Amino acid sequence: MSDLSEILESTDAERHATGYVFTEGPLWHPDGFYYFNDIRPGTLYRLTLGEPAELIRKTNGGNGMTFDLEGRLIHCEGEGRCVTRTDADGAVSIIADRFEGGRFNRPNDVICHSDGSLYFTDPAMRVPVTAREQPNPEGEDGVWGGARVYRIAPDGTLTAVVSVEYPNGLALSPDERTLYIANTRWTKYIHAIDIDADGKMLSRRIFADLSAGDAPGAPDGLKVDTASRVYCTGPGGIWVMEPDGRYIATIPVPEQAVNFTFGGDDLRTLFVTAKTSVYTLRVNTPGQPHPWYRHYQA
Repeated sequence: MSDLSEILESTDAERHATGYVFTEGPLWHPDGFYYFNDIRPGTLYRLTLGEPAELIRKTNGGNGMTFDLEGRLIHCEGEGRCVTRTDADGAVSIIADRFEGGRFNRPNDVICHSDGSLYFTDPAMRVPVTAREQPNPEGEDGVWGGARVYRIAPDGTLTAVVSVEYPNGLALSPDERTLYIANTRWTKYIHAIDIDADGKMLSRRIFADLSAGDAPGAPDGLKVDTASRVYCTGPGGIWVMEPDGRYIATIPVPEQAVNFTFGGDDLRTLFVTAKTSVYTLRVNTPGQPHPWYRHYQA
């Protein structure tokens, strides 16, 4: 079994910016910078390592982010109860805010499939019961509040993929046949959802249990490296697991790790959003590249 010395090239996290309320949604841009959000004040930043962070715009509770296949920024804006897209000219438009007539609860994280479809999570816990417009499907625990993972197909069609207690971070396996979902509340674990080419669920299982330990942290940010190892924030830092779910080690971070992304030209820089600050560490194995990166030209 691998251990942390095989995972990390550098063991000391370097802080690059601080003074925020609750950082989230880190995303690497191949032009050489990172995006991240400060959720509570609703601010989007761009950061080139070694330089001050630059405020880009106000958001409506901006959280998880990804790019589409054209390199446009896709944004979960929880307070706005929607998913948005930012075009090259800076124009922001809503691409999804309702399912079957009811508003989403609070879109949280979003990822892009190589076919151009977008998957996003919509937990319900932080939305008052009286404000929830997504009903509980038959057989779903009432406390879930219609919490689901959704898929936006390349043609814009919106479908519900699966119901989860508190769906948060998302990631795909390298072959894109498995969708990993971080479950943040109650039972702290990672779901593994087997999907077909149209994003329909074939089966589901518990991939890993992250409930051990009393240290701060919960399943939230979720990524996969090119060796198919799964990384997820959890108690005490970022947990790293083998492709079969076996625990390897926990990457410690000076503050509670909330989310992270793989960045840098070699995708071996782990950029971590940790509540009030952002940090980096170097890893030995690159992260799984975003589908857009493969076609990007500077």
